[in-house]
This record gives sequence, C-alpha cells and structure tokens, in this order.
Amino acid sequence: MDNLKDVYIDQLQDLYSANRQALRVVDELAKAATSTALRAALERGVAGIKDGAQHLEALIRDKDANPNAEHCKGMEGLVREAKAHALNAEFGADAARDAVIITQYQRMGHYAIAGYGCAAAFAKQLGLADDAATLRDMLDAAHSGDKTMTEIAEQTINQRAA
Repeated sequence: MDNLKDVYIDQLQDLYSANRQALRVVDELAKAATSTALRAALERGVAGIKDGAQHLEALIRDKDANPNAEHCKGMEGLVREAKAHALNAEFGADAARDAVIITQYQRMGHYAIAGYGCAAAFAKQLGLADDAATLRDMLDAAHSGDKTMTEIAEQTINQRAA
C-alpha cells in the first residue's frame, strides 16, 4: 500500500469481509435468542449488515477493486468467539444465553464501529464526500444497534439473568 487511497480500499475490503462473516453468525444468534425484543433487534441487525455489505460492495467496485480481495481475520476471531460462547456453550437459563448473545453481538458491532469510523475519515481526507456520507450513515446505524442492545440488556435481560 503506497498511499491513503490504497489503505482506504483495503479497509473497505476488510469491512466487506467482516460484514459477510458477521451476517451468518448474527442470523444464528437471532435464532438462538429467547427474548422477543432481542430476537427482533438481532433480525434488524441482520438486515443492517446485509445493507452495509451492499453499500461496501458498491464503494469497492466504484474504485475498480475486488470486494473479495481481503479476508478479515479480526471478524473471523469474533465469529469463532460468538459461536463458542453464545451458540455452542451450555446454559442453565435462557436469559444467561441472551446476555452472552448481546455481549458477542456488541463485540462484533464495536469492530464495525471502529472500521466505519476510520474508513469515513479516510474518505473525507481523500475528498470522497459521497463515500464519507455513506460510511457515516453506516457508522450511525452501528452505533444505534449498539445502543439498542445496551438498552435491552439493562432493561430486561441482565435482570432476568441475575
């Protein structure tokens, strides 16, 4: 990578890979959730991740680059953790599993927040105003999903799991 544009494209590709990996496990988390509110929030998360992947693919193709040129090892690890701790672990109480599902989802979401924030800053520096606006919208959506998960945890799940 020779310049910020190269870094920017690489980061878009990494985010695209991250979204595609997260999509599968978030769908599994939604199916495993027992709280109706949590399941609905996760299903909205799945839709948001799909939307994000489509936007990222368009941004990458607009730069004449291959969306699949990168494999996000960071998200690979987070997905592996989500499966181990939320899906494959044994739980005595459904609310305890739901609490872990929120934890794992938020960890993946925070990875996305960091990625979108950096990519938006790169786009702004490169004078790519439309890209920056798209990425800021995606960042806002990720923040909103994180806030929703915190509210669900604090208002119901954590109390039930206690």
